[in-house]
Amino acid sequence: MEAEQIEIAAFLKQHAPFDELPEEEVDEVAKQVEISYFRADTQIYEYGQPIQDLCIVRSGVVEIYRRKGELFNRLSEGGTFGQWGLMMNRRVRFPAKAIEDSLVYFIPDTVFDDLSERYEAFSDFMEVEDGTRLRQAVESHRDSNDLTTSKVTNLILRDPVTVDCESSVRHAAQIMTDEGVSSLLVMTVEEDDEGVDQERIAGIITDRDLRSRVVAPGLPYETQITEILTPQIITLDHNAYVFEAMLTMLRNNLHHLPILKNQKPVGVVALSDIVRYESQSSLVIVSSIFRQQTVEDLAALSKDVPACFSRMVSEDANSHMIGSAMAVIGRSFKQRLLELFEEEYGPPPIGYCFLALGSMARDEQLIVTDQDNALILDDKYDPAEHEEYFVSLAKFVSDGLAQCGYSYCTGNIMATNPEWRKTRAEWEETFADWIDHPNPQSLLNSNIFFDLDGVYGATNWAETLKAFVSRRAKRNNRFLACMARNALNRTPPLGFFKSFVMEQDGRHKNSMNLKRRGTAPLADLIRVHALAVGSRSQNSFERLDDIIEAGILPKGRGEDIRDAMEFISMVRIRHQAIDVEQEIEPDNNIEPENLSEFERRNLKDAFQIMSNAQKFLKYRYQPNRSN
Repeated sequence: MEAEQIEIAAFLKQHAPFDELPEEEVDEVAKQVEISYFRADTQIYEYGQPIQDLCIVRSGVVEIYRRKGELFNRLSEGGTFGQWGLMMNRRVRFPAKAIEDSLVYFIPDTVFDDLSERYEAFSDFMEVEDGTRLRQAVESHRDSNDLTTSKVTNLILRDPVTVDCESSVRHAAQIMTDEGVSSLLVMTVEEDDEGVDQERIAGIITDRDLRSRVVAPGLPYETQITEILTPQIITLDHNAYVFEAMLTMLRNNLHHLPILKNQKPVGVVALSDIVRYESQSSLVIVSSIFRQQTVEDLAALSKDVPACFSRMVSEDANSHMIGSAMAVIGRSFKQRLLELFEEEYGPPPIGYCFLALGSMARDEQLIVTDQDNALILDDKYDPAEHEEYFVSLAKFVSDGLAQCGYSYCTGNIMATNPEWRKTRAEWEETFADWIDHPNPQSLLNSNIFFDLDGVYGATNWAETLKAFVSRRAKRNNRFLACMARNALNRTPPLGFFKSFVMEQDGRHKNSMNLKRRGTAPLADLIRVHALAVGSRSQNSFERLDDIIEAGILPKGRGEDIRDAMEFISMVRIRHQAIDVEQEIEPDNNIEPENLSEFERRNLKDAFQIMSNAQKFLKYRYQPNRSN
């Protein structure tokens, strides 16, 4: 070895993780090190640029930043950086800058990969920081996205503009003009339970309301504002995050969202605020859906959804955000199709609620999905009078969804199937029978129909049905035990020696289906726990919050399950995004050789957590056990 290489080797042997490697191995590493000098205030790496080396600070100080510019870490002699980019996609994840004049050792990626493969102490050091490998992987991804860490109050630029409910529409319009706002909160005063007068929101009016409810019908300008306001408005708490505001507005097709603190308004977020802030693509698509006038127009617009999905992935959105956004887009297609049907065939003869089921109801929909839906009909339903209308409605929506890329359900779980068009009373009877008399078919149906969401019509009927299921299932130990046993049918693809178990035949031979063997069984076991604690949440992550709060899992187990769900989901999501970008049909099947070493290691950790969670499920839910 040359003198310089001997000096490099001596330095590396003093610092982790090289101090745990054989001396001869470090000597070989030293022979391949390149050295670079950076003056103070020099940028070493920019976010997203290619990276081919692991970096060690020999002297000086280097600062590491998050994507948005916040300081993440400050490194001095012996500090290591660049490993996250090497482990993910050979792109810089955390920008680096020399704060003082600095010398940096560069170790080639081939050496890094080789050491990671052969020395567990080396790979663990690179992957672990203040927690397990999987926890660090999940938190690193979450930290890189501003939508998950920014509160909705960041969007509020001024105090809310209000008007008294006794005011006229002329006065309201004058205030909106003077203040330069597009909405007003209408306030009223009521006594609280202790007889104290409290101001509260009576409703909201917008510039659109003035046009459509005053000017267009020719109402007098002295009309009292209560005649045209929108009551029972949707609001959001000031502690909510930006992405929650975005999804609330998407889901309810809102243009203005009041933000409350202690039940008092602190501001109003407009659609334009969120569009300016971040992630405008999904908002634009949803807004465009409701402007389409034909099924053909909707089908043409649906071609933009894959690109929206890919953009969210490239912007580091997490699985909850992506699943929610894709579900909102899917609901919006359903809602617009139902509007188009009623425009063409007239209003419904009786009330109804159109249901979304499965992943759409859970806000966990991705780009590869079919349609699962059903109908709740008013108890006044008479087949002789009403069947023709609802048969036509179901077919119109189902065919329209198929044109928009949501394939027909192979299991025929669609409102076109007469079995899944029932009155409110019939649905309650059906659900009660499934819970009280479980059998293989009813358990399968429960897994599908217990994730339901009303997307159009009398959506409160769906909430009533969810409450009925929650009450009845919680107190039926035999049903919970059967659901738990059913949730064990699909095991993670992990062998005895922690090797991946592949599909053995068919089109996807030598691959793993991350939906069938990953996210779906996780959603199943989370659902069982959620039913046991009486949770009315739909999303798996929100159900986990309820489960953790109820304290029925061993300490830390709920957080582990959340990390496993997130990591498996993101590997699946990134795989589909790559397929979209390469213009091949996306699917849920992953070939291990296409995964990075980082992904393989953490997938194994996630599958082991899932396996342990399934064992606990089997132990906890037994027919004669008190839960």
